[in-house]
Amino acid sequence: MHPNLHLWLIPFLCFLGFACNLLLGRTWSQKTAGWVGVLFPAAAFVDALWVVSQWSRITVPYLETHSPWIAAGPLTIPYGFQLDQLSLVMMLIVTGVGLLIHVYSLGYMAHEGGFYRFFAYLNMFMFFMLLLVLAGNYLLMFIGWEGVGFASYVLIGFFFRKDSASAAGMKAFITNRIGDFGFLIGLFFIFDHFHSFDYTTVFAQVRQMPVEHAWSGLLTVIGLLLFVGATGKSAQIPLYVWLPDAMEGPTPVSALIHAATMVTAGVYMVCRSAAIYDRAPLALSVVLATGALTAIFAASIGILQRDIKKVLAYSTVSQLGYMFMACGAMAYGAGIFHLMTHAFFKGLLFLGAGSVIHAMSGEQDMFRIQALAPGGLRRYVPITFWTFLIATCAISGIPGFSGFFSKDKILYEVLSGQHPNAFWWAVGTIAALMTSFYMFRALFVTFLAGPETAALSHPTGQEPRAVEAHSVDAGFTAGHAEHQAAHPPAHEAAHPHESPASMTVPLIILGILAAFGGYIGLGDRFENFLAPVFNTGVVLPTHPAASELSVSLISISVAVVGLLLAWFYYVKNRQAAENLKHSLAGLYRLVFNKYWIDELYGLVFTRPLAAFSRVVLWRIVDVGMIDGTVNGIATFARGVGSGLRRQESGNIRSYASWVGLGAVVVVLYVLVVGVR
Repeated sequence: MHPNLHLWLIPFLCFLGFACNLLLGRTWSQKTAGWVGVLFPAAAFVDALWVVSQWSRITVPYLETHSPWIAAGPLTIPYGFQLDQLSLVMMLIVTGVGLLIHVYSLGYMAHEGGFYRFFAYLNMFMFFMLLLVLAGNYLLMFIGWEGVGFASYVLIGFFFRKDSASAAGMKAFITNRIGDFGFLIGLFFIFDHFHSFDYTTVFAQVRQMPVEHAWSGLLTVIGLLLFVGATGKSAQIPLYVWLPDAMEGPTPVSALIHAATMVTAGVYMVCRSAAIYDRAPLALSVVLATGALTAIFAASIGILQRDIKKVLAYSTVSQLGYMFMACGAMAYGAGIFHLMTHAFFKGLLFLGAGSVIHAMSGEQDMFRIQALAPGGLRRYVPITFWTFLIATCAISGIPGFSGFFSKDKILYEVLSGQHPNAFWWAVGTIAALMTSFYMFRALFVTFLAGPETAALSHPTGQEPRAVEAHSVDAGFTAGHAEHQAAHPPAHEAAHPHESPASMTVPLIILGILAAFGGYIGLGDRFENFLAPVFNTGVVLPTHPAASELSVSLISISVAVVGLLLAWFYYVKNRQAAENLKHSLAGLYRLVFNKYWIDELYGLVFTRPLAAFSRVVLWRIVDVGMIDGTVNGIATFARGVGSGLRRQESGNIRSYASWVGLGAVVVVLYVLVVGVR
């Protein structure tokens, strides 16, 4: 007899944490609110581990169906969950990495106001993310999909009294809604043709359909529409612009939502829909091209960023591009493998950046940090430095670290897999070179000593701005004076210091995973474990253009070259970097200003839409037509009433005159009618 896993309990535990802190947290002490916020995700993680322990006793996929929560005519959708190899991996990533980030937040947010509210929002995000990955149908997935979007909005704008944070939250929310519009239309197509949102029902019918080779094919259209949603949620071209601005949120938010979990939802959705994409090669080509272009585009921007969190933000966009490259090459297992290792090393990088910011009392500009830490920051924060070094090696593809195994596998599959493309492999390889360069640049500049004059020089004449400015509003924190004492301005920070154990222990655990987590993929064990999920009935021959060893050697070479270039320009000969900047001034300005994409979007979309809303919708439609009609009717009624009111004067002679006039009118009417 199969055990009842009660999968619903895993997200529900996080919902309980959200409800407890939201309803009661205001009355609790900060310590109580924090530990309640950690306790429920910890219980969810323990429950997830128990589910793993029952794996050998269940039949996969394990379906857990409850009574219908929507029943309207032909539409009947059960509230159901599904556990298979893919959802198992995602469940462990969300609960495991999420728990570590919750623990980290106990130390990082200790001096911030709204402590209970922050943990309530984190728990709410965990609830929706687990709902997304454990859902047994597209509609329940979409509920989780929209939920994590809302949770992202409130967490990015957590410092809601800061205009830039509120604007960043709104930008993320609106950009994701654009992508979600395409996703929703794709769901309409799915239900219209398959009459179900259930994975097993839909995919069983899809497996009976042939491979399409026309843009107008049903599966191609569905695949493209679903991918529009993925470009929004997973920050791909052209909807990537929200994620760098999302760094306005607290650093644990960046680690949880914008590195380890939420932004990978689009990758998970594409992999979950492998049966559709395998029969829509044109849609796969779009996924592959978009991922490769995003990988190299975002990597190029990361090269010149000065804010440590912005470097990591563009790095996230780039790494998500690699995951989509794997999906586009029909190497879904490699994509999920990189998703997992990315959760380890990118979560570690963001938490390490938060530890640096904590050590420097809010400063985020890497060059100013270098100047403000005499002798180099690594002397003051050894645990942060060594764990950050491990994560840097992992993301750069240094052999032996987790990112090497997953990124190498993606590049090989793009070149020699079932859907090969040598051009996009070359693009991905160049992006890997850029990744190694900008990540070791961030490591060297942040942690190693350097000349103060070079560190304090600011391109384009602009002073750096600390993105994550802590609130100093007395009503938002325990008090202005206490908060200022806890977070003095960066230039007043006399002694950089290591973070407390609540922050460094998660760094160490993630450091171990980032260093050794890739070995789970040796011998294709990880991909073989996921293979049943991606056995969609479409098998194409591989095209071994090169051996895996030769591709691996090229990947290692570009990683080492990127490291050496960063060492040369930012450790050995910093004047060479300045000379290069001046010799390529035009290109430097273009890349430093992020290709002016945000300005272009503002010129082409934001301002015209705002002007249309202000002039046409507000002044003409709202004020002129709607308000004008309503106010006009009211004015007419008031005028009629005012005229009639004058007739009620109380003057008897006036009444007699009106009676006489009325009598004359009646007599004339009778005479005229009588004559006819």
